[in-house]
Amino acid sequence: MASDLLAENLRAMVGVWHDVLTARTPDGDPVTDDPHGGTPGPFPYENLVYIDFDGTTYTQTNVTFRGRPVHRRTFHATVDDGVLTFDRLGPDAPRHIGIAAGPGRIWFLPAGIDDAWMRYSEPDYLVIDGDQRTRSTALYRHGEFVRSLEVVGTRLATDPSRRVDLDPRGPDGPPHEDRTTTHVFEDDTEESHD
Repeated sequence: MASDLLAENLRAMVGVWHDVLTARTPDGDPVTDDPHGGTPGPFPYENLVYIDFDGTTYTQTNVTFRGRPVHRRTFHATVDDGVLTFDRLGPDAPRHIGIAAGPGRIWFLPAGIDDAWMRYSEPDYLVIDGDQRTRSTALYRHGEFVRSLEVVGTRLATDPSRRVDLDPRGPDGPPHEDRTTTHVFEDDTEESHD
């Protein structure tokens, strides 16, 4: 079972969220096209985010529906010893964890620093305040900071088991899909990701 605070924070995120994502360069200029992210493409863009948490298992599916071609990605994680541990994002991917950072606050970050983090690292800091949620990230590629990301989310529904009307996949079918590999971890050759 998750620590009480971590479980409370994860439960506070259950539902369907409409996220608006914007990014900035290291010097603060807006990013209009991002070649570095887990899913490269233009900014700003919008996602639907379906989040489930049953006290042990966390499932999140992001569905891009505005500003970029339709894309979906599902993440799975489980709680062990009060820490949320994500399934690896692909071959040779490092381990990501989630920890409580205070009431309504969560960090998604590396479990430890190793060579895999040189390829891709994007720690997330989330703030949950009722039906509003923000997520701030710093993206590192090849050990260098390349961009920040700001996500502003509004909860559309408290039930994540049904697709919402805005979902480009249509109303039928489960909101969550099989876990997908992040493109930077699709294979073990660094050159294929530049």
